[in-house]
Amino acid sequence: MNKGELVEAIAASTGLSKTQSDAALAATIATIKKELGKGGSVALIGFGTFSVSKRGARKGKNPRTGEAIKIAARKVAKFSAGADLKATVNGEKKAAPKAAAKPAKKVAKKK
Repeated sequence: MNKGELVEAIAASTGLSKTQSDAALAATIATIKKELGKGGSVALIGFGTFSVSKRGARKGKNPRTGEAIKIAARKVAKFSAGADLKATVNGEKKAAPKAAAKPAKKVAKKK
């Protein structure tokens, strides 16, 4: 599934338009990136946790020349799956059924 397919699935299950679904997904991703950029973490109970991990400096090898090189320390994004996600992936629990699409509520304009 790519981003476009994910947006369509969100739109179908929530009753939002594709534009609104795309905006919601973009906002979610941006918020997660912002929090990880600050060194924090984002925990979505049942789904998993996004966090930042420190990777120490180490020695590596240039595959082309075989020469030893130094690889600098850096921070990396990490995802740890939650219990519900693990159970679904392992077939121990069925994924939540698709909710029936409800039309978006229309707000009456004041005159």
